[in-house]
Amino acid sequence: MEQLKEFYILVKDVWITGFLGINIGRIIITILILIAAFLVRGLFTRFVIGSIGRFVSRTRTTIDDKVLKALDKPIRFIPVILGIYIALEFLSLKGDMAVFAEKIMRSLIVFDIFWALVNTIQPLSEQFRRLETVFTPSMVDWLIKAIRIAFIFIGVVTILEIWGIKIGPILAGLGLLGVAVALGAQDFFKNLISGVLVIAEKRFNPGDWIRVDGEVEGIVESIGFRSTLVRRFDKAPVYVPNSKLSDNAMINFSAMTFRRIYWVIGVEYRTTIEQLRTIRDGIEKFILDSGEFAHPPDVPTFVRIDKFSDSSIDIMVYCFTKTIVWAEWLKLKEDLALHIKQTVENAGTSFAFPSTSVYLEKISTERPEVFVPPVTNKDK
Repeated sequence: MEQLKEFYILVKDVWITGFLGINIGRIIITILILIAAFLVRGLFTRFVIGSIGRFVSRTRTTIDDKVLKALDKPIRFIPVILGIYIALEFLSLKGDMAVFAEKIMRSLIVFDIFWALVNTIQPLSEQFRRLETVFTPSMVDWLIKAIRIAFIFIGVVTILEIWGIKIGPILAGLGLLGVAVALGAQDFFKNLISGVLVIAEKRFNPGDWIRVDGEVEGIVESIGFRSTLVRRFDKAPVYVPNSKLSDNAMINFSAMTFRRIYWVIGVEYRTTIEQLRTIRDGIEKFILDSGEFAHPPDVPTFVRIDKFSDSSIDIMVYCFTKTIVWAEWLKLKEDLALHIKQTVENAGTSFAFPSTSVYLEKISTERPEVFVPPVTNKDK
């Protein structure tokens, strides 16, 4: 009996001492409180968020619906934080453990607040789109990214301050490190500055068709801090450093108002003056009478006898189409080409082919006569 009594005392002591001096009974109840918090989380989500969702669904705007969807997870986390708070209070921690528990609670609250703020940036970014009347879409995208990064940075700094980590010395150290990194990351900062210049100059926007000789041709998908994603027409993505787009000459086909056709047509030298005039007038009439081509004074339009080449008389055709869509432009080029061929054939002449003429001369086999000076009286 005495041994059973000692065993009971031992078990009681272990129960009271528990883990880190905390009563095991309290630990079990704390675990139950946490489980209850997760259960309440489901009920809270079903009733509270469901009620709010039904309310915002009746409003005219859709922004509140998107904001509620973005806040769904941070709101679901509130019952968990509340459960952790009640559990820690029930443990009645003392000394350093109490300080540690308080820091945990403060960190969780800060985390949830900034989690909610970061999530709401995306649905609220639609309001920032109104700034596109002043700034480019890419600048607005950068502004939204900068706000998100700022919220994340402030949240991290706040949590570090809670744990007694001073951010000032860290920033000072990062400043010294930044100088060293900057020396080895000149290309990164060059591309970053180039990206800012590209956006400020409004060279192109996402969705534009651009071409940089020797680099890429395709559709711009996004403009990043370091590089720009251009999707080629074969759907292959190309990440082009911003410095390449800033320093090199670039053609933005989407910014065209009209699209040019510039041809030089060669006809045979046997073509008469009247035939040349007939061809010239026929091509010019087709362009000026068509509603698909832009006309002077909006654009210059020329159909002229240009020059005498080695094997042809050249006619210059210089005009612009109203459409800038590539497929439609190709169709108009085809129509113009067919009309030019028909016009040349109806004029009774033909197109010239590049050729080289070789002229051979017959070299005379007669030798020159020998010059014999005349005889004078003095020589006799």
